[in-house]
Amino acid sequence: MKPSHIEHIGIAVKSLDAAIPFYEQLLGSPCYAIEEVAEQRVKTAFFKIGQTKIELLESTDPEGPVGKFIEKKGEGIHHIAFAVKGLEEQLEKAKEAGIQLIDARPRKGAEGLDIAFLHPKSTFGVLTELCEDKNKPE
Repeated sequence: MKPSHIEHIGIAVKSLDAAIPFYEQLLGSPCYAIEEVAEQRVKTAFFKIGQTKIELLESTDPEGPVGKFIEKKGEGIHHIAFAVKGLEEQLEKAKEAGIQLIDARPRKGAEGLDIAFLHPKSTFGVLTELCEDKNKPE
């Protein structure tokens, strides 16, 4: 596995309305996209810093993954995402290496990316997301 870059850092927040102004001021940059990902029961807001993005995550359902995360751990860093090519192949390699997968197959995520998560039990406690942008030229 050789990621090209950190695609984004996901931060769980209770309220996008409260968090967006803070991050706009902190980063000196406006939020450039807000999107709901119904399948993951989350609403996202994005900021860009160089090649890396900050993704704020607000749960749309307390029983969704981000809702449960906030209930258990509170607001804060939720995951780190790496940009990869050949996501399906990368998942196979990870599985062969003994890494526990949350997603055995890629699924659609925010911004039209194909995504898959690796379980934190296999990644030293860090929820890790692999992302592939199939619309981006090589």
